[in-house]
Amino acid sequence: MSDNAKSLKIGFIGTGNIGQPIVRNLLRNGWPVTVWNRTPARYADLVAAGAAAAATPRELAASTDVVIAMLMAPEHLDGLLDGPDGILAGVHSGSIFIDMATGPPRHAQWLAGRFAAKGVPALDTPVQGGVKAAEEGALTVAVGGERAAYERALPVLQSVGKLVVYVGAAGSGQLTKLAHQMICAVTLQGIAEAFAIAKRFGADQAALYDVLSAGLSASPLLKNNGRKIISGDFTPGRPLWMYEKDRTNLAGTIEGTGLETPFARDALDRMYAIMQNGGSDWDEMALYTLLIPESAPSKR
Repeated sequence: MSDNAKSLKIGFIGTGNIGQPIVRNLLRNGWPVTVWNRTPARYADLVAAGAAAAATPRELAASTDVVIAMLMAPEHLDGLLDGPDGILAGVHSGSIFIDMATGPPRHAQWLAGRFAAKGVPALDTPVQGGVKAAEEGALTVAVGGERAAYERALPVLQSVGKLVVYVGAAGSGQLTKLAHQMICAVTLQGIAEAFAIAKRFGADQAALYDVLSAGLSASPLLKNNGRKIISGDFTPGRPLWMYEKDRTNLAGTIEGTGLETPFARDALDRMYAIMQNGGSDWDEMALYTLLIPESAPSKR
């Protein structure tokens, strides 16, 4: 990493379950980091580890070169943009804004426009991998936005991600994350249906698993969820709430395009129905237990 790159000052807004380990990795890699959160207690340990604290989003943005946000929902970020203490009141020429949270691709394009009006490029870089990967600095990061801004921010992103890929103009990072979730949802529904029909037919599910795992259908999702089905243990691993935003994001992304995505829409609708009935914390293979009700729902 060049001395020039290390001279960049990082501002980080949103020190939750993923934000905390990301900040720790930035500090570990020698970046000067300033943090802000609505609840100061959420960053007290980061300050003890070497981070500085800002009193407002404006102060954070004014005193740093790269402003990173990692908030639960787009509306939370939107609420911090404007006003005398907002991010946009503090960002300055030469800085970069990065949104690491998952959100709608069109929202990322809107954000890019808001920051462009201030002469600041915005990157959408939704991360994948969860808390463990964040702790290990091994997240997967898809980056949308101006390529020049991506290249300048790359050393920062490489401090938290094992794989960092530039995927195109503003919104492309969020689109890539959405595509990932669509494929996962459709695959999970396929796994649930395949093992359900085997159950009803009376076939050996363990033998089915061995054959499927040796063919083109093999995938980490099949490996993990096939074992859950065979064992009957649906202890939450990847909870359904991880797909909560995707149904809305998909609908907003394809609106006006004339494109239909029936398989992804159906799978995400099924997940949403489970969540609406109190199953947000259930394992993603709740899709199978819906098809086979006797499969120990209490162990979801």
